[in-house]
Amino acid sequence: MISKAIQKFEHAIQDAIDLLNHFDVLNTNPPPPQIEVLKRASLVMTLAALETYFEDLLIEASEAICSRSTEEVVLASFFKDSLTSDLKYFHTPSTDRVRPIFQKYLGIDITEGWAWNNIEPPAARTELNRLAKKRGDIAHRSLRPIDGQAQPQRHAVTRDDLRKHIHFIRQLVQATDVYVVTKL
Repeated sequence: MISKAIQKFEHAIQDAIDLLNHFDVLNTNPPPPQIEVLKRASLVMTLAALETYFEDLLIEASEAICSRSTEEVVLASFFKDSLTSDLKYFHTPSTDRVRPIFQKYLGIDITEGWAWNNIEPPAARTELNRLAKKRGDIAHRSLRPIDGQAQPQRHAVTRDDLRKHIHFIRQLVQATDVYVVTKL
């Protein structure tokens, strides 16, 4: 069984993939500097899809937990209201934000489920934190290439890196979904 949240994620991540595809269509040799924004936007959209996935998964899981106990309506209402309030401040899906909120509401460390192929939880946590920081840098500092600069600076997001980032996030979501669904 998979969550409804993962189905919504697969729909949302398509925006990031579409931006990457647009970049590929417009890319020539040498690449026009103005299309670099598509790669940066794609990374921002990738992390936004992940953030929304975590939020949707928490809501879905909390509703499942609350529906099991029909006698504790007041407690279930408080639980859902508290989660709604906490999600208003849940931004940038780094390990330091994801782990505590899942522990608080579901009683599990979802980062322990971040294992697949040759990736172990510590490596997945480190990579997610790195991507969250990169997304923050891009979203708040632009990191737009500077025209006329004598020494061209490295692009904030390369095409190959972006492809790997999207793949990593999709794998992370798959692992999370399996882990949470089996724990509930």
